[in-house]
Amino acid sequence: MKKHSIGKLVIMLVLMLAFVTGCTNNGSKITIVGSSAMQLLAEQAGNDYRLSHQDSNIVVQGGGSGTGLSQVQAGAVQIGTSDVFAETQKGIDAKKLRDYKIAVVGIVPIVNKGVGVKNVSQKQLKQIFTGKLTNWKQLGGKNEAITVINRSKGSGTRSAFEDIILQGTKPVKSQEQDSNGAVKKIVNSTPGTISYLSFPYAHDTNIQKLSINGVKPTNKNITTNKWKIWCYEHMYTKGKPNKQTKAFINYMLGEKVQKDLVPKIGYLSINEMKVTRNSKNQVTQIGK
Repeated sequence: MKKHSIGKLVIMLVLMLAFVTGCTNNGSKITIVGSSAMQLLAEQAGNDYRLSHQDSNIVVQGGGSGTGLSQVQAGAVQIGTSDVFAETQKGIDAKKLRDYKIAVVGIVPIVNKGVGVKNVSQKQLKQIFTGKLTNWKQLGGKNEAITVINRSKGSGTRSAFEDIILQGTKPVKSQEQDSNGAVKKIVNSTPGTISYLSFPYAHDTNIQKLSINGVKPTNKNITTNKWKIWCYEHMYTKGKPNKQTKAFINYMLGEKVQKDLVPKIGYLSINEMKVTRNSKNQVTQIGK
């Protein structure tokens, strides 16, 4: 065989191999988009999963729960993550989606350490975020104006916080931030500020977490709804997931993630809950 013919054959074989490999990678790719509160868990689980599933290709992105739900509904991603139930979101047809509750995450109000307040009532917290309380002196703290930092409107953490605390009351106009990290940085450095974080982002010793009605923000208190500001971390698929996606969801619900990774990062295993909450925020004790 002539040299140039052999060269052409080699090139063709290389191109064919690249095509087949590309198809294989695309077929096994799982794109996960949505909740920033769940991003830590999804990223770490995805990294661990790849170690034992060499052919997997898992890409995790934030963007907020609203983005996750709209993207999975459109078929643009395999999994949409959300801190809120799909049926509560405008423009989302929950009947076309499948809900997998992966974990539970707490939400905690945080303040700048200089305000001089460590505990508020639930009513006071509502009054702060609706603009009825405007100075920390009104809460027994420093004579300093209260500055509210809210999450962006697409945030599932914000939706959960407002559903439980504001209960339909209009929030005060305030600065808005897209991520837990940005909120933490601003509150730590800006006098008089208050906001809220999901538990996994609130381990920093520089953060002043608020108790509510004398109840401390702990995972143990969430299991019985003694600490009331919490939500499910959902993974949604559009209809029945493909084989690769279902395998990863099963991994998320399995013992390795639920018993080891979930508590390690600061979430709460779905199996630890003694109560359930529905999309209308009605809480029921499990077993009753």
